[in-house]
Amino acid sequence: MTENFKHIQSAHCENGVITKLLRLAGHDYMTEPLAFGLGSGLFYIHLPYIKFNGGPAISFRTMPGRIFKRTCDSLKIEVSSKKFRNELKAQEYLDNLLAQDAVVGCQVGVFNLTYFPPEYRFHFNAHNLIVYGKENGNYLISDPVMDKVTILSAEELNRVRFAKGMLAPNGHLYYIKKTQPISEELIRKGIERGIKRNVRDMLYIPGKIAGVDGILYTSNKIRTWRNKLGVRKAGHYLGQIIRMQEEIGTGGGGFRFIYAAFLEEAAKYCKNDNLLKISDEFTKSGDLWRQNAVNMAGILRGRSTEQKDFEQIADIMVEIYHIEKNAFKQLKEIEFR
Repeated sequence: MTENFKHIQSAHCENGVITKLLRLAGHDYMTEPLAFGLGSGLFYIHLPYIKFNGGPAISFRTMPGRIFKRTCDSLKIEVSSKKFRNELKAQEYLDNLLAQDAVVGCQVGVFNLTYFPPEYRFHFNAHNLIVYGKENGNYLISDPVMDKVTILSAEELNRVRFAKGMLAPNGHLYYIKKTQPISEELIRKGIERGIKRNVRDMLYIPGKIAGVDGILYTSNKIRTWRNKLGVRKAGHYLGQIIRMQEEIGTGGGGFRFIYAAFLEEAAKYCKNDNLLKISDEFTKSGDLWRQNAVNMAGILRGRSTEQKDFEQIADIMVEIYHIEKNAFKQLKEIEFR
C-alpha cells in the first residue's frame, strides 16, 4: 500500500479524506463535490455564547465526521469510527490497522502539525488527514490540503490526535470496513437524500442562529459591533469570520463553490437541468462570501473603519441570505425520478 499510494490534494480536508478512502476501496467515480453533497456538508451556524480564538464561533459546514458517515451510509458502505481516552491504546489500535494494510482517516488539531507553515497553525481541532503506513517508527501522512505526502513521528501524531480544547479529537479515527459495487441508481438515491437533508438543515432548523437564518443573525450582529465593541475589537471579530470562512476547511465561499459543483454532478446523475440552474445560485453566493472577506479585511487592517463599512458587510450578508434561501427553496421543489 505504501509504495503504490497516490496522494490527492483537495479543497477541504474531510472531503479529501473521504474521496481518497473511497477510491482506494474501488469507487473511482467518487469526487470531492459528490462526497460533500452526499454528506449534506453545507451548513451555517453562529453560536452566540461561545467564543473561538477570542472571536465569534461560526461554522460554514456540518459537524466533523458527519460527511464521512452520511456519504458512506447513503452508499451502504460499512465503516468503523472510534475514539479513545488513552494515547497508548489509540496508537496500538492504529498500528494494528496499518499492519493489516488499512488506510485510516484521523481527526487532529492543527496547532501542533509540524509540517504546517507557522502562520496556519492555530487552535482548531477538526482537521482531517490520512495515515497510510508506518516506516522506521514514523507515520506516513497524506494531508489533503497539502501538495505532497509527509511524515509525523509517533509523538507528533499523538500530540495532534489528542489536542485539547473545543472539538477535541480524542484520538478519533475512521476507516472503511466493507464495501460493494455501487449502482448509479444507488448514487441517485444518495443524491436525493443528501439534498433533502441539506434543505432541512438550511431552512427548517428551529431558532435564528442556524441555517440561512443564521446568516441573517450574523448580519444583524455585525451592524452593532463597531459601537458596542469599538473598532479594534470589532475588526478582530471580523478577522475571526475571515479565518472561519477562508482558512478553516475552505469555509464559506469555498464550500458554496463545492456545493455548486456537486449540483452540476447531480444534474448528470439525475438527468435534471434544473439542478444546473440552482448550481449557478450557489456560485453567486460563493462569490459574495469571497467579496465580503475582502471587505472585512479592510476593516481588520484599518483601511475602512466607518459604520457604513460595517453596514456594507452586513448588507452583503443579507443578499447572501436571500440567494441561499431561494436556492434551497428551489431544491425543495426538485422532483427526482
